[in-house]
Amino acid sequence: AFGSSSCRLFFPEDPVKIVRAQGQYMYDEQGTEYIDCINNVAHVGHCHPLVVQAAHEQNQVLNTNSRYLHDNIVDYAQRLSETLPEQLCVFYFLNSGSEANDLALRLARHYTGHQDVVVLDHAYHGHLSSLIDISPYKFRNLDGQKEWVHVAPLPDTYRGPYQEDHPNPAVAYANEVKRVVSSAQEKGRKIAAFFAESLPSVGGQIIPPAGYFSQVAEHIRRAGGLFVADEIQVGFGRVGKHFWAFQLQGKDFIPDIVTMGKSIGNGHPVACVATTQPVARAFEATGVEYFNTFGGSPVSCAVGLAVLNVLEKEQLQAHATSVGNFLMELLGQQKIKHPIIGDVRGVGLFIGVDLIKDEATRTPATEEAAYLVSRLKENYVLLSTDGPGRNILKFKPPMCFSLDNARHVVAKLDAILTDMEEKVRSCETLRLQP
Repeated sequence: AFGSSSCRLFFPEDPVKIVRAQGQYMYDEQGTEYIDCINNVAHVGHCHPLVVQAAHEQNQVLNTNSRYLHDNIVDYAQRLSETLPEQLCVFYFLNSGSEANDLALRLARHYTGHQDVVVLDHAYHGHLSSLIDISPYKFRNLDGQKEWVHVAPLPDTYRGPYQEDHPNPAVAYANEVKRVVSSAQEKGRKIAAFFAESLPSVGGQIIPPAGYFSQVAEHIRRAGGLFVADEIQVGFGRVGKHFWAFQLQGKDFIPDIVTMGKSIGNGHPVACVATTQPVARAFEATGVEYFNTFGGSPVSCAVGLAVLNVLEKEQLQAHATSVGNFLMELLGQQKIKHPIIGDVRGVGLFIGVDLIKDEATRTPATEEAAYLVSRLKENYVLLSTDGPGRNILKFKPPMCFSLDNARHVVAKLDAILTDMEEKVRSCETLRLQP
């Protein structure tokens, strides 16, 4: 009665009322336990006791804004700097990923003196007006594309124009960015920034080919722009091999700006922008103060430090590698068994399962994906879909998700797909056989 229909629930036909959560589990009002495969915000686990304790203890002493000296903000910036290339040494603290990306856009425009932005198709970078404008996922259903926004193809080697059989998809997709930049320049436009999630999530759990970002950065910087790596969904060790997903692109690739959110605070509203001294100095030169009432508060920084401590103490980055590899292996076995699974892709605990109607056309199995997710929920597994065709099962659970959880979830997935194959005439429809 008090909400808007634009504020949507998971499983709207039969929503779940969640009243508590712990680790990788959520509990409804009857006490029923669900395995959470959705929640990359509760990064180190729902209600982790050390994170809760850090927030509580600091709240009992002081919570104010960052206009006063306080050790927490300095200590937290120092700890974050140790995870990043040394050039990324200036930090701005905020409350949400949307705020972080909005500030990144401001920083890029001040530094370059340019206005325009290049983004990837199907991208989503936040809910502020400035970010809706650079999010094709949103603006295609609203006011359309602004003249200062330029869209490059998603570097998808399964569905895109350059697929797994292409000899060098990284260069091919980067050349598409070069083409987009050249086209903009021919119209007198000037590029301020290229924005990309280090692993596009809303676009369908995409793993860009190695070397793509380095090539893109060359084209963007040659045009006078900056490279913004959006780590809001995928940072803080989720990919396992590295702390940051942009590092999958090679040790020589360094973004000009990195944005962080979601997992950074394990559910507490924290976000951060990291950038270089030259970019920060250009922003300072405007003479306009940057102040964020709650950003960088003692409590937020205590929470952020606690998340880093848990990641290190519980070795969750290495855990993401071992469990992620195991889950990928299990899902790969399902791909062999079930024709509806067209592709399994991912790294660490960021995995996508692409459901198709037909192997030749790779037509998205949208209805089947929705049906499967609904059936999984009936089996107490919470999973969601994404991608342009809403046909990608996306696994991004809390980092404490275990080997046993992986076995259990895939066993349920297998049973439901087997049941679907017995009852459904083909992958093209969910109509039951007579």
